[in-house]
Amino acid sequence: MSTFDMTIIGSGPGGYVAAIRCAQLGMKTAIIEKYDTLGGTCLNVGCIPSKALLDSTEHFHNATHNFAEHGIDVKDVKANLKQMIQRKNDVVAQTCNGVKFLMDKNDIEVFHGEGSFVDKNTVKVIASDGKEMILSSKNVLIATGSKPNYFPGMEPDKKRIITSTEALNLEEIPKKLLVIGGGVIGLELGSVFSRLGTKVEVVEFAKTIIPTMDKTMSKELTKVLKKEGFKFHLQHQVKNVDSTGTGVKLTALNKKGEEVIMEADYCLVAVGRKPFTDGLGLDKVGISVNSSGQIDVNDHLQTSVPNVYAIGDVVRGAMLAHKAEDEGVYVAELLAGQKPHINYNLIPGVVYTWPEVASVGKTEDELIEAGKEIKIGQFPIKALGRARASMDILGTIKIIADAHTDEVLGVHMIAPRAADLIMEAVVAMEYRASAEDIARICHPHPTYSEGVKEAALAATDNRPLHI
Repeated sequence: MSTFDMTIIGSGPGGYVAAIRCAQLGMKTAIIEKYDTLGGTCLNVGCIPSKALLDSTEHFHNATHNFAEHGIDVKDVKANLKQMIQRKNDVVAQTCNGVKFLMDKNDIEVFHGEGSFVDKNTVKVIASDGKEMILSSKNVLIATGSKPNYFPGMEPDKKRIITSTEALNLEEIPKKLLVIGGGVIGLELGSVFSRLGTKVEVVEFAKTIIPTMDKTMSKELTKVLKKEGFKFHLQHQVKNVDSTGTGVKLTALNKKGEEVIMEADYCLVAVGRKPFTDGLGLDKVGISVNSSGQIDVNDHLQTSVPNVYAIGDVVRGAMLAHKAEDEGVYVAELLAGQKPHINYNLIPGVVYTWPEVASVGKTEDELIEAGKEIKIGQFPIKALGRARASMDILGTIKIIADAHTDEVLGVHMIAPRAADLIMEAVVAMEYRASAEDIARICHPHPTYSEGVKEAALAATDNRPLHI
């Protein structure tokens, strides 16, 4: 039996970052991963591979749509999906190997196999070859993440009715793709194939796409994606999806209750993700899951068993890799006697379409519903010199501030490199900056970041300079 101060089940961003921080703080640390590679969903079949394909297809889109305008003449441009997939796999392998390097560097012992509780201080690991290992641990951290969700009638067969995992490894470019779900996963992977020439139709139950984000972002992204050829079926309830062997047939009810039938080569089921706790043996230690499948934790990410903690997608909150990372660090520092801090209101969200969508803080509707008196400043990306120079003119930046104190309460943007631009807002809001504070900071010219300053000026007595 091996003995540890901390044993972590799951090697995704939350788990492996927690392991590193525990090791840095002097804890003897073990990490358990049931698959052969480290990194969890994010590195293997999520964030990293999807961004690799998004970048590859964006290059292809620019070559076929924008290069001529830039004075670059190219002929017979073809999409080599096999090579795109191979490059994606290479990126994944490099990234996962990087995590293995970090485990070795920090003297973290890695166990490959399925981990489950024997009791609150004992974890059993069963390797793929059936070999069993027993770990004794002062503390245990559950970081097992999530898996694709689906509802009755849309069960994936992983051939024609697929999840994000299978979409990342398609061997052909579909002529037509149906996407169930107008959220982050569906729109990102829809963008991958739309750029390659696939006709993409999105079926969404809500009134808008990205329904959890600010309504302005939803409106603007809808415009952008429609220009790219997306078709949206909003307020449609999917009844069932059937594989025909060579394609799919989807039946839905529109907002009038009328039956609508759609056909395509493939159907991507992208209706979110659900916590993955199968096989953990939670009953052995008296831990239960709630109606959403999540493990309940207190404000210190502690379960009902004092020495067992849980983070990331298996607990409440947004299913985001960076949220899991912060929670992993939090648990490590808490156990070391430090006073860690997470402001969940300031965890940014990003949609990696192009332009990207990024958001932090409260939406306009949330603030109105809370009875807040607010003021709003917006600035269109097309008014930026940098945007015209790069031909990236779509989008807007929106800053919402308190009408009386001028404190920034929410920042929402659809813009080139919004995923990076949003961090200015996160830093400002962490220190409770006002819109005028942002407006008075000197921003370099010409950059996309000037749009943040201009939106702040617009929120401060409506005085933008360049519009």
